[in-house]
Amino acid sequence: MQHKRDTASDSHLGTARRRWLPASLPVSIIMLAAAPLAAAYAQATPPAQPAPAAQQAATAETSPDAIKQREQELEAAREQQRKATELQEKLKADIAAMGQDRSKLNQQLIDIAGQVRGVETRIADAEARLQPLDGRERDIRGSLDSRRSEVIEVLAALQRAGRRTPPALLVRPEDALQSLRTAMLLGAVVPELRVRAEKLAADLGELVALRKTISTERDALAADRDKLKEDQTRLAALVDERQRQQSAAEKDMEAEGARAIALSKQAADLQSLIAKMEQDLKSAAKAAATASLQGAPATVNGKPNLGALKDPARMSPAVAFASAKGLFSYPVNGTKIREFGGSDGAGGVQKGISLAAKPGAQVTTPCDGWVVYAGPFRSYGQLLILNAGGGYHVLIAGMERISVNIGQFVLTGEPVATMGSTSQVASILATNASQPVLYVEFRKDGTPIDPGPWWTANEGEKVRG
Repeated sequence: MQHKRDTASDSHLGTARRRWLPASLPVSIIMLAAAPLAAAYAQATPPAQPAPAAQQAATAETSPDAIKQREQELEAAREQQRKATELQEKLKADIAAMGQDRSKLNQQLIDIAGQVRGVETRIADAEARLQPLDGRERDIRGSLDSRRSEVIEVLAALQRAGRRTPPALLVRPEDALQSLRTAMLLGAVVPELRVRAEKLAADLGELVALRKTISTERDALAADRDKLKEDQTRLAALVDERQRQQSAAEKDMEAEGARAIALSKQAADLQSLIAKMEQDLKSAAKAAATASLQGAPATVNGKPNLGALKDPARMSPAVAFASAKGLFSYPVNGTKIREFGGSDGAGGVQKGISLAAKPGAQVTTPCDGWVVYAGPFRSYGQLLILNAGGGYHVLIAGMERISVNIGQFVLTGEPVATMGSTSQVASILATNASQPVLYVEFRKDGTPIDPGPWWTANEGEKVRG
């Protein structure tokens, strides 16, 4: 009788095995799901408690891996220093080759400034793409972490199913019965187990793909940041050379700058400042007189001569300001936060536009013009005023540093300033803006006008260089 019960138990167990293992969950699927789940669980498991701080530090300092890491860091620092030295030498050679050729220097400045603006745009785009990717990765990791017990449970079941068959029959009937019950139970829950395993595997697959995409984006971002540093170094050297040549031509430039600051303190508003500069300051007055004498630039069949913009040696605007509608690019990469005619944040009306930029962003000129003021002014922070001819003036404020001098003629796209790390304009400071903000205003015969028609058609909320 005992033998018959054992035989019956064996028969039931064999049936349970056939119903569960081959049909419900193939071993290949089990092993495929178990491997990534095990890796994820290993990553999610907290590390062992560290050794005491002093002992850990001493061990880290003397371990071969730590020594090797220090050697690699030293070698990387030496390589960076070597590259910096090579770049400086190349810059000196390039500047020496230009000599006093103003057109070559201007073209180099415009080209490098354009490259800087382009890299700034790529960096901003990469950061924008990374933000949702990082958020999704955090969500998946959080989901997996919150299901830690489920991961452990599924792992254990998959490993038992994939690597071990149900226990062999033993001599004791209790063992046989337990084996039968276990096999029957597993046979009932396998379909649910498979669904849970597939869901976890899908999450893990997405997490792996996300990590690869994020790694690729971060590598490209790091390369762009390195390129930006090199371009900024080159641009700084070219700007210094431009200003050195300008200073050589204008011996009394320092005195003029000091007088401009003194006059600015006497001005009550922007219109008064422009009038004082163009009447009382020699270099600004000369620039204003030149602007009024130039007349309107020649047109081709009644349209602006865009070919004239390619001449880096020009000393007057290539295109009449009034005819340049739809041709100007914003002076800085960033996001427009205030429109002309809207609230200025201080109870008044916005007379220009405000652009939130990245710290240290490059500022370029939207048009040709003569510098009639460059320096601090009241609540505007650092202020740059260009006389664009034809009674038009362009005001740019909120930079940390201006790199041109009063009386200087600047070309469209030429670098003239850099942004700081915080906002410099008082009305923007009042709103607790987290980014530096550039304020841009156009004036015609002293009256602020809407700059909207002058910007290129692709200048939307996202500013492009």
